[in-house]
Amino acid sequence: MKHKSFLQLMLLGLICTFLASSCVKEGPMGPAGADGKDGVDGTNGADGQVTCLSCHEGTKMEAKQAEFAMSVHSSGAIAVDYAGGRAACARCHSHEGFTQFAVFNSVLGDITNPSAWECNTCHGIHKKFDGTDYALRMTDPVVPIAPANGVMDLKGNSNLCATCHQSRSAEPNKDKPGETYALGIRTYPHYSAQGNILYGNGLAEIPGSVAYPEKGSANHLTMAGGSCVGCHMATFSAKQGGHSFIPSLKACNDCHGGTPITNYNYGGVQTATKEKLDQLNAKLLALGLIVETIEEGEVHYSPKPGTVPMVHAQAVYNYFGVKYDRSYGVHNPKYVNAILQNTLEALN
Repeated sequence: MKHKSFLQLMLLGLICTFLASSCVKEGPMGPAGADGKDGVDGTNGADGQVTCLSCHEGTKMEAKQAEFAMSVHSSGAIAVDYAGGRAACARCHSHEGFTQFAVFNSVLGDITNPSAWECNTCHGIHKKFDGTDYALRMTDPVVPIAPANGVMDLKGNSNLCATCHQSRSAEPNKDKPGETYALGIRTYPHYSAQGNILYGNGLAEIPGSVAYPEKGSANHLTMAGGSCVGCHMATFSAKQGGHSFIPSLKACNDCHGGTPITNYNYGGVQTATKEKLDQLNAKLLALGLIVETIEEGEVHYSPKPGTVPMVHAQAVYNYFGVKYDRSYGVHNPKYVNAILQNTLEALN
């Protein structure tokens, strides 16, 4: 076997190296190709800070707080001191009770140190994080506390109001049906059952000459801007509306049009309601179904306990239901008129 010389091996290595390097060497760059098509433009996202500031900007928050300071809801003495700590009442009588009910669907127990309502009572955690998300704790249709009244849908945000502003007890003939009823000192819906009046549901619908309107058909539910929120929380002006919850006369005039009204007695509804309430009051006093007392110079009425005919108990319930609504028919004129007229006819 012949052996290659060292010089031959070196020459072979140099040739292989040259050939390898010449294979991978790049040539000059060619001309650029045509530009491709532009992509689809994206949509600009919302500025998170701007969205938050639509409500949380300093002066706006202070304005809302100033309005709220005018409201009855900001006063602890009217409800909190009286019932805010009791588990049975706290869901509507204190901030702590209401927030517990909103989260757990019940009040967990007596409230040790109840406080009055505040921003966070009604406004909880945001869900959509846009300009329409007011973080209201409850807006679904209301399942009434009083039995046999059915679900009440006051439309969206107004359902939050009706969560508390509703009857606490059923009318006598639904509470304990029969020919007679044991009248008690609390035979009435409660002091603020406006939700029932507005929806047209819950009072004793005694048969009579006036037909009862369909549930949920009141103009203040079906007309734009006529709901709880539309009337009581219209744009704040003249010390009304907004978070003061004082019903706005401007909102009334904006909806009804015509000659501007200067009070809430539109079309004489309040006048007619007060006349019928006075007639019913006189009848109940004459029948010994209610009693009159004077407290701090003011006249008060309350049911007189005792077993009475069912229609008498229903009449008492209806009287206080309309009286404690305090709108004197404005919330639902047709329903209130039917209740009072038919009740008077039954007693006569």
